[in-house]
Amino acid sequence: MKTKAVKKILLALVCTTLTIALGACAGDRADDDRSQITIGIPQDVEDSLDPHKAVAAGTEEILFNLYEGLVKPDSDGNLVDALAESHTISDDGLVYTFTLRQNVKFHDGSVMTADDVKYSLDRCADTSSGAPLVAAFSAIESVNILDERTVEVVLTEPDKEFLPYMTAAIIPQANETPEKNPIGTGPYKYVSRAPQENFVMEKFDDYWGEGAHIDLVTLKVIANSDTIVTSLNGGAIDMFLRITLAQSEQVSDDYQVLEGTMNLVQAMYLNNKAKPFDDIRVRQALCYAVDPAGIMEINSNGKGTQVGSSMFPAFGKYYMEELNDLYETDLDKARELLADAGYPDGFSFTLTVPSNYPQHVNCAQVIVEQLKEIGVEAKIQLVEWESWLSTVYTDRNYEATVVGLDASSLTPAAMLRRFTGAASNNFINYQSADYDEAFEKALTSVDDAEKTQYYKECERILAQDAANVYIQDLPCFVALNKKYGGYEFYPLYVQNFASLYLVEEQSN
Repeated sequence: MKTKAVKKILLALVCTTLTIALGACAGDRADDDRSQITIGIPQDVEDSLDPHKAVAAGTEEILFNLYEGLVKPDSDGNLVDALAESHTISDDGLVYTFTLRQNVKFHDGSVMTADDVKYSLDRCADTSSGAPLVAAFSAIESVNILDERTVEVVLTEPDKEFLPYMTAAIIPQANETPEKNPIGTGPYKYVSRAPQENFVMEKFDDYWGEGAHIDLVTLKVIANSDTIVTSLNGGAIDMFLRITLAQSEQVSDDYQVLEGTMNLVQAMYLNNKAKPFDDIRVRQALCYAVDPAGIMEINSNGKGTQVGSSMFPAFGKYYMEELNDLYETDLDKARELLADAGYPDGFSFTLTVPSNYPQHVNCAQVIVEQLKEIGVEAKIQLVEWESWLSTVYTDRNYEATVVGLDASSLTPAAMLRRFTGAASNNFINYQSADYDEAFEKALTSVDDAEKTQYYKECERILAQDAANVYIQDLPCFVALNKKYGGYEFYPLYVQNFASLYLVEEQSN
């Protein structure tokens, strides 16, 4: 983007004020002698406490502390054995065999059994359960208990990339209400939840592994992003998971600001069934008009990594940097495409954005100014997170939105499956026979080079079809009171509160 254009957008943003009027009730700190930390989060854990039904990334990253699978990711992105002591994969990629860890306890004191493992995996595969993993688990032919410590997962087709799905939470078969009474095996156990206020967890003393350092973790909902800095500086919270660059410059010296990446794909996601976005020429015009580098320069001093399709850099060999140049900013080309599509004077549309995420609101504001250059008027509609989940994600009743999509595991299928025609979470209503064919070939290929080639073909098709207007993997700034240490960034959208500790206690 030219310097002149950047200044023009900056001026427009200064003159435009979008006020987010969402109140958040403050949760009180526990009054006891246990070590504790209060962490601010931008939205309530509302979609489900049932780990097999939760779809919101903000919910899943918190449940990461309560639940575990047979394997789990470490902070380097490697899959390590968790509730399984070890595992093997057959040479043909059809059979996964897990040896269960002994004497693992659930939070209710019961001991995990092979029956619980089979129950949990079968539940994820149950098409009537509403579990988001149903599509991936449809590849399972059977889950077999070989003995009290050995469980075998047999697939219908070879797949040597199936292991990441075994991060699915193992829950006790006896728990009939996991959505209200979450019981897992993680380092923290559920204590209470006050809707729109807080979510409380405490250290699980019978955890099978190293365990947590801090006794009590209170997650405090701060839906109004305007109050994040005052909550930090006033001592109401000890940590906030994701602040903007501007907010990071306003926190007091009591805090350290840690920098990482969010490990997601931020984009302007388009409802491909809604006019005029059902026309590829219109979608491509928006791609030529929106300048990701300009957005990053304005909102985070250039920090962030541009993405050109639905894959972020942590995926290594699957990330295609070359797609970033597919739609280099070209306003004349954008206008030409609009005219060819029957919109010589542009058009208007509503851009629905979750108000509790300032990174997405800020991005939307810049997009609005950039699109004005080609005669397109985008009107920002701020909605609460729960409303976004129901209206945009579930009901698909929207035109366009700015959010970030993450992966539940470092397998490319976790990012790309949602755009297949029949996917229940294909909220952009994207349809492409070529895409579906490439994705299916990627899934069934047992040759790594061939599999990689087909996944990259999926990314290329998404970019060429301008399924969305891709922007960046956002920078992540975490504000943490200097009393605490141990925070770890993961190459996935998760939070591991068990790694946190009180600096004073650690030094003693």
